[in-house]
Amino acid sequence: MPYLLGIDIGTSGTKTLICDDKGRVLATATAEHPIHTPKPGWSEQDPRDWWKSTCAATKAVLKKAKAKPAEIKGIGLSGQMHGSVFLADGPKPLRRALLWNDQRTAEQCAQITEKAGGREALIELVANPALTGFTAPKILWVRQHEPRVYEKTKHILLPKDYVRYLMTGEYATEVSDASGTLLLDVVNRRWSDRLLSLLDIDKALLPRMHESPEVTGTLTHSAARELGLVGGIPVVGGGGDQAASAVGNGIVSSGVVSATMGTSGVVFAHSDAPTRDPQGRVHTMCHAVPGKWSVFGCVLAAGGSFQWFRNQLGQAEVAAAKKKGVDPYELLVAQAAEAPAGSEGLFFLPYLTGERCPHADPNARGAWIGITSRTTRAMLIRALLEGVTFAMRDAIEIMRGMGIPITQVRASGGGARSAFWRQLQADIYNAPIMLTNSSEGGAYGVALLAGVGTGVWDSVEAACRATIRQTGRLSPRRKLAALYDKQYAIYRKLYFDLKERFAEIAGQC
Repeated sequence: MPYLLGIDIGTSGTKTLICDDKGRVLATATAEHPIHTPKPGWSEQDPRDWWKSTCAATKAVLKKAKAKPAEIKGIGLSGQMHGSVFLADGPKPLRRALLWNDQRTAEQCAQITEKAGGREALIELVANPALTGFTAPKILWVRQHEPRVYEKTKHILLPKDYVRYLMTGEYATEVSDASGTLLLDVVNRRWSDRLLSLLDIDKALLPRMHESPEVTGTLTHSAARELGLVGGIPVVGGGGDQAASAVGNGIVSSGVVSATMGTSGVVFAHSDAPTRDPQGRVHTMCHAVPGKWSVFGCVLAAGGSFQWFRNQLGQAEVAAAKKKGVDPYELLVAQAAEAPAGSEGLFFLPYLTGERCPHADPNARGAWIGITSRTTRAMLIRALLEGVTFAMRDAIEIMRGMGIPITQVRASGGGARSAFWRQLQADIYNAPIMLTNSSEGGAYGVALLAGVGTGVWDSVEAACRATIRQTGRLSPRRKLAALYDKQYAIYRKLYFDLKERFAEIAGQC
């Protein structure tokens, strides 16, 4: 039986998944890798750590699935978007990669906007404004601040494409991930010669372009030995983590939207045509479905806000969870469920690492607002979950305003594993939440893409029809939806009330 291997190089670790040609998941495995924050607002990783975790997780998933290496017929790659890997010749990076949540490039974003002829002109060129998370401003930052590194650079790769290079020896990428570089002509699905010229970036530095299900190369024998596989396995283009996760959730037709709570939070909509937001509040990018596009908004610290609370303020739950053999998040959510809806007027702004959607502001800060003498710890936790979900609703409201149909929202990620948080999303979005049999996100999505690329299914849409089905539905509760509508109206004003103060605070750091 042919098996398909999906590999997702995330921010905190690499996840691997093996499924069969019916889409049934045999096993998953994860291996962590470290993150470095040399200065406030900076975020970096050593790309070699991605390879180590990929090798460890691949060997682990083969063992768990009891699969023989020769049974793997195709490999798909997903990964965190926007990260920049600078290479000379050979696999050793010239420096650590700057990640998607690195905020050092505000000056370079302004330079790109000016060179393009303004924000509207830039959006016309590449469908998106210049944001600190994107790859192009990172390239300019390295060129300006580390000229010796840039002079030695012969190749610039995205995270998953660095792993692809180590697997196949090929410098290749695909359209969904390339969309997040700010260097892709998204409408025409090719590198933007015009913007590259304006920025004086040599096109030869960039990898060869593919559609997501296309085979980009085959596994070399040396890489296969490190991974515990056999040489010659086809490796398809795959997808950036958001497009790959969308495929894994069946978001391949209009009207179906996903809300994914990972470290970041993403609301993702399929689009049959490139649909730009003139204000650039949400992103328009190529989908992993050939000839299709996507619109999505990204909250930088969604699950990341909850993780911060667990790490910094949830030591008691972490200790108790070890004794009980449960996840500490379960104990924290149980406390949140005891607090009243709306947390008695307490609000949480989840801008722990700045924000992207709808506020492209690296200076934005996290905050609880509305603490009183009655505020309890449970209210702090519930307000955090509510605040993160309000931030996700920002993207939904923008899409509604753009005329993008939203008939259902499919929840995935950490926010989908909790029954409480699933219902909270239905109430705050004021939309039905659909559950499916698919919960593995990007790794599953690129395993399906590998199946398309190797002939298991005829198309991405056919792969999703054959493997993904609805398993449940949650409807918004009228009274709570009405309450959250009123709270959301207040929430969306708070950023603007504090915007100037955030800038002043950032100036003191």
